[in-house]
Amino acid sequence: MSKNAVVTGGGSGVGRAVAIQLAEEGWEVAVLGRRQGAIDETAKRAANGHVFAIRCDISREDDVRAMVERVHGELGEVIVLVNSAGVNVPKRALVDLSVEDYRQVIDVNVTGAFLCVQAFLPEMRKAGKGTIVNVISDAGLTANRISGAAYIVSKFGLTGLSHTINVEERRNGIRACAIFPGEIDTPLLEKRPVVPDAEARKKMLQAEDVAACVMLAINLPDRAVVEQLVVRPR
Repeated sequence: MSKNAVVTGGGSGVGRAVAIQLAEEGWEVAVLGRRQGAIDETAKRAANGHVFAIRCDISREDDVRAMVERVHGELGEVIVLVNSAGVNVPKRALVDLSVEDYRQVIDVNVTGAFLCVQAFLPEMRKAGKGTIVNVISDAGLTANRISGAAYIVSKFGLTGLSHTINVEERRNGIRACAIFPGEIDTPLLEKRPVVPDAEARKKMLQAEDVAACVMLAINLPDRAVVEQLVVRPR
């Protein structure tokens, strides 16, 4: 069976690190993102040529449908999906959060993951195997004062989606791993009301640390599943 994978949010951060690591281990990878230049850069950094950049706003059903057609044309059957796309907004506290910003965060962080899961489940069922890794946040386990209402709600929702996949799909050979990282030094930090300085970022997880956790979930024997994995800075 071909080793084909799809990674969302692949233009930077964890998504980029995962795509590059998958390619280094011999996977053919479709890397998704809204910014063509960013995902092209990811494909360029995977020097072995196994990464294909596909522009896609995963919160839009039409984009997802078109993306699936392109993935099938470029790669074929997909057995790994890594949902790494995530957004947040600067004005995130309940008192400041607008309905428009709330919906944007929910649409990308939860609905986008849901649409991608639904898109690739049929072929995973047909193959009798599949691994779905949802890169969430420890804000999807316990609320905090930094992440903001929309982000926390979205991450709890993605936790629920991960649990549901295992409850409903394990009989079809499909497994889901929910990864809950603590603070990661990624471009998403630029959206914080107070952006951490360089010294603070050195103490955080790096994208490659989380990518290693993703690879653990993918490389486990099919008979095993890491349902939840929490990783924080030491």
